[in-house]
Amino acid sequence: MSQEIWINLPVKDVERSTAFFNEIGFQAESVGNERAKLAIGGTTILLFPDAAFEKFTGSKIADTSHSAEVIFSIGADSREDVDAFIQKVELAGGHIFGKPSEIDGWMYGTGFADLDGHRWNLLYMDESKMPKR
Repeated sequence: MSQEIWINLPVKDVERSTAFFNEIGFQAESVGNERAKLAIGGTTILLFPDAAFEKFTGSKIADTSHSAEVIFSIGADSREDVDAFIQKVELAGGHIFGKPSEIDGWMYGTGFADLDGHRWNLLYMDESKMPKR
């Protein structure tokens, strides 16, 4: 059995979302007429138009202006990477909902919403400061 996972994400405008993700440093490319493939590390996220997503899931998409269906967490290599990344997000039109800040003395992160309101966070973890059990 394959151990790969693909995440399917509804978007209002696949072309616009593809451009946004490329602007912030991810690798996104069109796949066929109506979808795009977004690669982050070893994870693949497929961007589908809202209507196509609803058709194959058999349910309505979440209204991201009122609720969050998921948060995608991405590891960063340094605090500086977090700061530089969130500036790209802001310039590309993303919404910052969590300004870069320290968490529990060993994590540093930020949160943003993409063009469709899907929530993401970027987190640097300083393992040398991580509490031991």
